[in-house]
Amino acid sequence: MKRKRSVAAVTAALTVAPLLMAGAPGQRAAAAEAGAGGAPSGVASATLRGVDLDTVTIPELQARMKRGSLTSAELTRAYLRRIETVDPKINAVLRTSPTALDQARASDVRHRLGKVRGPLDGIPVLLKDNVNTRDMPTTAGSLALAGSPPVRDAELVTRLRAAGAVILGKANLSEWANFRAAKPTSGWSAVGGQTRNPYVLDRNPCGSSAGSAAALAASLAQVAIGTETDGSIVCPAGMNGIVGHKPSLGLVSRSGVVPISAEQDTAGPMARNVVDTAITLSVLSGGHDAGTAEAVDAAAGPGGLRGKRIGLWRLPSLGADVDALMTRTAARLRAAGAQVVEVTPPYQARLAELEFPALLSEFHRDIDAYLATRNGPRDLAALIEFNRAHPAERTCFAGQELFEQALAAPPVTDPGYQAMRAELKDLSRRSIDETMAAHDLDAIASPANPPAWTTDCARGDNDVIPSSTPAAVSGYPSLSVPAGFVGELPVGLLLMAGDHQDAALLSLGAAVEQRLDTWRAPRYLPSVTSGTNGSGTTG
Repeated sequence: MKRKRSVAAVTAALTVAPLLMAGAPGQRAAAAEAGAGGAPSGVASATLRGVDLDTVTIPELQARMKRGSLTSAELTRAYLRRIETVDPKINAVLRTSPTALDQARASDVRHRLGKVRGPLDGIPVLLKDNVNTRDMPTTAGSLALAGSPPVRDAELVTRLRAAGAVILGKANLSEWANFRAAKPTSGWSAVGGQTRNPYVLDRNPCGSSAGSAAALAASLAQVAIGTETDGSIVCPAGMNGIVGHKPSLGLVSRSGVVPISAEQDTAGPMARNVVDTAITLSVLSGGHDAGTAEAVDAAAGPGGLRGKRIGLWRLPSLGADVDALMTRTAARLRAAGAQVVEVTPPYQARLAELEFPALLSEFHRDIDAYLATRNGPRDLAALIEFNRAHPAERTCFAGQELFEQALAAPPVTDPGYQAMRAELKDLSRRSIDETMAAHDLDAIASPANPPAWTTDCARGDNDVIPSSTPAAVSGYPSLSVPAGFVGELPVGLLLMAGDHQDAALLSLGAAVEQRLDTWRAPRYLPSVTSGTNGSGTTG
């Protein structure tokens, strides 16, 4: 109960008057830019009855619906139109729900009767297509699961429906959450094809929650659900210029989500701003009755960073341009009153050495258990044979080396595996706990991603983005907020903190977001001449 109350408290604090009055960070600058140049050529307007879908927040939408100046049906239709007109550029949405408008009309009835179920009532939400839905296929991007839908919703979908959210549809993802081939291409699946980065279309969206992040960047839904094992919420968020929160392990139910590892997997909220992210987390974690509060959360307003201590883990391996952006970011945080000290969390080489072998054993156990609940291949061995028999599974990359290695990996009852996972848990937690204690930190910050690399099926991704690993392996929370751009390509600032410090991290993230104020709408450029081919991430 204590955990739920803490999340509910930050949700209430973040939805108060200052954000309602000012709108999302970047709103005024984005509006001015849009006024000067309008929407990019060939891209539908993101305006609905005076509402800028790029920048509007959930509290603002709820205020309009309460006044009767906007309905959920109008909002849902607007997002469905944008999916129809904008998504062909980026290929982020696999399917829309045939009941989305019915769900929205039911919400409008509740609004008229004063029986609103909470802040997500009537708000359109996209789900990553590894989250079970009883009324739509759930494929994990694989043709092996493209038949009949699951028997029941994932627990997190049950919570979203109970909160009145409009389940708008399913987002594309990296097939099997990037845990099939040794050299995968992020954002590609046999079911959905390749998702593109809305900022520069020949660039990659990163990670397995690629469709969720790209769809939000293109304003195709108000919020989306992603999943992460290591990096696949926070890297796509950073690379697509949005906010993504990887919750503490266990805060959001894993039931009904296609797994990699129960020791690290979690679903989490993604949005264009921190307040919407926090509201969505409150629902996912069971606190959807958290409403508005009269008290102002100082962290989200002026002075919110004063006295905060942030450890900057620079990661110069991500390139000189990213390192320069981190220098500018640190200066802006210091100017707002934060104390920024440079840190290097320990044990990272050992974590990198142990994590992958442990995940192989866990994936074999967990995917067998999941496949036993679905029509299609009933275990990992049968799934490997399915891929061999279906050429469409090999149209971008042919490999399924991780499947084959997982099939041969030691079982989770093996003492060697158990020693690995115990050491991983210990060292990953110590890497964060010891760093925060040594420097008396409120959070550790690092770049969430390099500039997006060009998408290339032949080359694939190179998994060398280390910033997500400490929080992912420890089960601690992390949050990516927009930090700025390298040329036309977004880069996120990854914040991480101690176990179940999600509320404090979201509060700090709101303050950082307000101070940096770097968001801008994508321009759907076909290509750019500068930048990097970069590297990728899994999970």
